[in-house]
Amino acid sequence: MSAETIERAAVSIERDGAVATIVLCRPQRRNALDLDAWIALREAVLELQEDSQIRSVILTGADGTFCAGSDLDKRGSSHPLDRMRVINATAIALGEFPKPLVAKVDGFAVGAGWNMALLCDFVVAAKGAKFSQIFAKRGLSVDFGGSWILPRLVGLQQAKRLVMLAETIDAQEAYELGLVTYLVEPAELDEHTSTLAQRLATGPPAALSQSAAMLEHHTSLSLREALDNEARAQAVNFATDATDAVRAFVEKREPVFTGEWAVPGVTRVE
Repeated sequence: MSAETIERAAVSIERDGAVATIVLCRPQRRNALDLDAWIALREAVLELQEDSQIRSVILTGADGTFCAGSDLDKRGSSHPLDRMRVINATAIALGEFPKPLVAKVDGFAVGAGWNMALLCDFVVAAKGAKFSQIFAKRGLSVDFGGSWILPRLVGLQQAKRLVMLAETIDAQEAYELGLVTYLVEPAELDEHTSTLAQRLATGPPAALSQSAAMLEHHTSLSLREALDNEARAQAVNFATDATDAVRAFVEKREPVFTGEWAVPGVTRVE
């Protein structure tokens, strides 16, 4: 399928086969998002969640910048708590997105913009990228899931350092802290991210989705609970892609993962 682009307020969706790219399109504000843009981002995420043709998604910003967080110049007249509920709904949509989600980061990822990237499954960053939990410099506390994701990724002390001092760190340090999955030359950013997304799009959809969810919930479970979750997930997998994948291994061929329900004698209901 040829690449298709759907434009919306401050956000675009580009479809190319099984991979879609969400682009934040407010370059005049370093892709900082106002309330309408946060809503548009959530709607884009939910649209792709329901699109059965899309198997993986890239999230990035226009014109060489990822995202400068919330646009504090356009807060509107709504109560701050109401505004945060709208923004948090977008964070939940990203954090619970059931398909592989890859952040492609160039330029600055700041505040909620950085935490947006961290809520993705993978972060691919150009070597010139910069990151900051800038909240304290604006008299704010951390948001967009930063209080949840940062301690899980870097531990409590490093999370406090990043948030309380609000330092700007380079991509190399972010990579060393485990906050960037792949660190690449700027000229290689597009190709590396596209290749990764294509690889994920050819994987077994149900298995990848279940694995990601179990890994994300690991800190709140006992070993027994985790094993029970794994058993239930494998039961789903053997009714989806695993049976043919095992057959492909025996037949010495590459498996083709469809994500379709494959229980003999059971008719799929649309």
